[in-house]
Amino acid sequence: MQEKALVAIGLLCVWNLIEGVYSISEGGEYLIGVGSYDMTGPAADVNMMGYANLEQNAAGIHFRLRTRTFIVADHNRRFVFVNLDAENVAISGIHTHAGPGGYLQYLLYSVTSLGFVQQSFDAIVNAIVESVIQAHNNLQPGSILINKGEVKDGGINRSPSAYLLNPEEERVRYASNVDTQMTLLKFVEGSTGKSLGAFTWFTTHGTSMSRDNKLISGDNKGVAARLLEDWFTFNFSSISNSTSPPPDIRELVAKAKTIKATGGKGCNKQSSQAAKVRKNNGSLFVAAFCQSNVGDVTPNVGGAFCIDSGNPCNFNRSSCHGNDQLCVGRGPGYPDEILSTKIIGERQFKTAKDLFSSASEELRGKIDYRHVYLNFTNIEVELEGKKVVKTCPAAVGAGFAAGTTDGPGVFGFQQGDTQINPLWKHLRDVLKEPTQYQVNCQKPKPVLLSTGEMFEPYAWAPAILPIQILRLGKLIILSVPGEFTTMAGRRLREAVLETLVSNGNGEFDDETHIVIAGLTNTYSQYVATFEEYEHQRYEAASTLYGPHTLSAYIQEFKKLARALAKGEKIIGQGYSPPDLSSIQISLLLKPFGDSIPENVKFGDIKEDIVLPKRGYFIKADIASATFWSGNPRNDLLIEGTFATVERLEGERWIGVYDDDDLSLFFKWKLDNSSSILPALATIEWEIPNDAISGVYRLKHFGSSKQTILSPIQYFNGASTAFAVVIQ
Repeated sequence: MQEKALVAIGLLCVWNLIEGVYSISEGGEYLIGVGSYDMTGPAADVNMMGYANLEQNAAGIHFRLRTRTFIVADHNRRFVFVNLDAENVAISGIHTHAGPGGYLQYLLYSVTSLGFVQQSFDAIVNAIVESVIQAHNNLQPGSILINKGEVKDGGINRSPSAYLLNPEEERVRYASNVDTQMTLLKFVEGSTGKSLGAFTWFTTHGTSMSRDNKLISGDNKGVAARLLEDWFTFNFSSISNSTSPPPDIRELVAKAKTIKATGGKGCNKQSSQAAKVRKNNGSLFVAAFCQSNVGDVTPNVGGAFCIDSGNPCNFNRSSCHGNDQLCVGRGPGYPDEILSTKIIGERQFKTAKDLFSSASEELRGKIDYRHVYLNFTNIEVELEGKKVVKTCPAAVGAGFAAGTTDGPGVFGFQQGDTQINPLWKHLRDVLKEPTQYQVNCQKPKPVLLSTGEMFEPYAWAPAILPIQILRLGKLIILSVPGEFTTMAGRRLREAVLETLVSNGNGEFDDETHIVIAGLTNTYSQYVATFEEYEHQRYEAASTLYGPHTLSAYIQEFKKLARALAKGEKIIGQGYSPPDLSSIQISLLLKPFGDSIPENVKFGDIKEDIVLPKRGYFIKADIASATFWSGNPRNDLLIEGTFATVERLEGERWIGVYDDDDLSLFFKWKLDNSSSILPALATIEWEIPNDAISGVYRLKHFGSSKQTILSPIQYFNGASTAFAVVIQ
């Protein structure tokens, strides 16, 4: 079904830092600061946000989610930009579909998570605040370089038939039906020239991980961030085996055989943090891969095919024999979605690495911003010829229920539907029959859910939306609260640039850089062009405010751009979004308590390491162990880890990988074979290319509660040792 994102949880936590006067010493045009913090939510039981698949409840971690923040200040002003490994939040989300949900306030976006989930919300808010504080504390004179380049095969258009409805004279101006350009900012300390971080904007959906995945993951953009941060931190991968002497295999195997599993042991909350490989001391290099006009762009670049026949899907409807559920996109690693996620992440990382290394254009000039809240349900829009039209109350159409090739929706719907069958229409009317005004306003969209007219038990969709422009010299960031399609984003960028140039007294020209920061400050689904709206594919059916939604955005952004260029204030801002926190429904029950079989301790091994026949592991093998465990919702172990790989160094065990690494997987489930339903934690380590020969073990950290009211008890346990031989 629909792809969702966070609502605004409040810019208040960061905007309090904006106003002020600052002293900038020599060594840079600006004060700059970067920060990062763990925002991994509950890794069990909570429905994942994005695909609205009722069966997609979190059950482990692929790798952890993070906030990444930069602050820039000049002598007069500053602004802060936070990028989150989430669909959206009060700053900007990367749009992963593999994060726990329940953190938004509008009902449509929390149905599958059984309403509001306080733990998900708190993890995100805490991470925003901590990363902003970290960036603020790190402020220092420095400079910002900008660079641009092409990402090869990072995404394709998943609604190409809709794109073709845009005017031919417009389409011929572009080489592709998706935007392929990445924009990168490089943050450099003024006094030492040390690089502090990099932020990029590039368009591709966070849907490399499928609707069946149950591991928390930052998807392809999270992979790219992890790769760039590690590339910089380890100086182009300083770990090398090329000069290492050949390992003594017999000695390694013999040593490993002497070290047995430890059994479960009590510990404290800080134990998992101490075991973390990348400890967050506030000075880490920060790399963020931000989202842009992503509406119709998929990372499943292999194309969409029918799962029953293997033939390409219907071009106009993305269905097979009239069935939307049979049409599924293929990533470059098909059928391995983990591999696809890694490949698309690597493609973004490689471009970013090259842009980072070659960046030379320095940004200079004013810091400025404009921000306004608008009621998008009734904006009067003046079109060419002075024709005046209006936006509509929010609604989704039949094509919305069909889903996309990234995540097919409900049987009986197809993208492009302009009619609703009588059964679905009757069920719709039981919830809320749309008014005749709404029906007429939304045409040719057939209103499946008139969410903008639905207020029981509380609002189903947003009406008040923020739009925002941030200026950093000749860089303009357009913060949009939704997913603009490729052509919609191009039109917005062009309109803003023209307005800036014509009103800026020479401050702006064709060399001005404009990026769209998608899914920022709140979430209002999609924005398609007027022509694409006529087709009513998924993106158009999810364009909430009717056929003139894009025109309204362009009109209102031009007002902000004009005010920014002329140095004028915004007049007439009289709206603010509602706070629904006091009336939100929360139906997800807390864990009742953890149980394990008699004569077993939390952290004990249930299934120990199974060695290959050769007696040791090599590159690409998978070492696995399963532990008796507790519910990860007892404690999220923020800035800690549920799993580590330790290598024996002399007589000490040293952590070398944790659950923030792409090679280590933490998987959680209930043991349904037992009447007491104990929990099991499985750690899987796929031996990576950068591993070195040695003796290793897998270690699990967790927490347990005897009852829902009991205090939390912490534990850990380790597997039997095993040898890894890299030759």
